Amino acid sequence: MNIEFITKDDLRKLENLLYEIKGLIKPGQGQSKKWLKSYEVRKLLNISPGTLQNLRVNGTLRYTKIGGLLYYKLEDIEKLLEGNSK
Repeated sequence: MNIEFITKDDLRKLENLLYEIKGLIKPGQGQSKKWLKSYEVRKLLNISPGTLQNLRVNGTLRYTKIGGLLYYKLEDIEKLLEGNSK
């Protein structure tokens, strides 16, 4: 019986490989998500939670609340970005 051991280094290599694969295969590749969660919007726009809240409060960015989660239309975010471009 041949026994092989998996070391912590092997697991780190696997983790790095999976991270690289995840970067290559993005969810919804070829088709955009229609709705984004708050954390996705903040990451996309590179803004803080407070700035996102200000965009909601002053009506700059529309949202939909379902349960305790806020969702934003990708289309609205694209319009916001286009409106701020010169």
